[in-house]
Amino acid sequence: MKIELIPLPANDIQQAKDFYEHTLGFHLDHDVEPGNGMHIIQLTPPGSACSIAIGTGMGTENASPVQNIHLVVDDIEAARNELVERGLEISEVDDMGGVKYAHFSDPTGNTWALQQIG
Repeated sequence: MKIELIPLPANDIQQAKDFYEHTLGFHLDHDVEPGNGMHIIQLTPPGSACSIAIGTGMGTENASPVQNIHLVVDDIEAARNELVERGLEISEVDDMGGVKYAHFSDPTGNTWALQQIG
């Protein structure tokens, strides 16, 4: 078994798409409107096998934000600096004794953690 897709709530799907694609640098896989009011946008973090989906008509419209999704990186300082340069508001790096974290939120309030192990 493997996780390949995480649906996330988004208050404004265009704002969320711009955030994930341009601020975080996720790859836009799909932006489709299959009908019946559905609009599905799928994006994938660079190097990841797991994507996220935002949209309308997929059951996430009134869902609570998802908390503490981890983006694992090899060099947290470099990844954080790149995101700051793109305009992301992100916490300073916190070293938890060999595991480092930096936290941020998307426009809907879904929370994320950059994580570096070792």
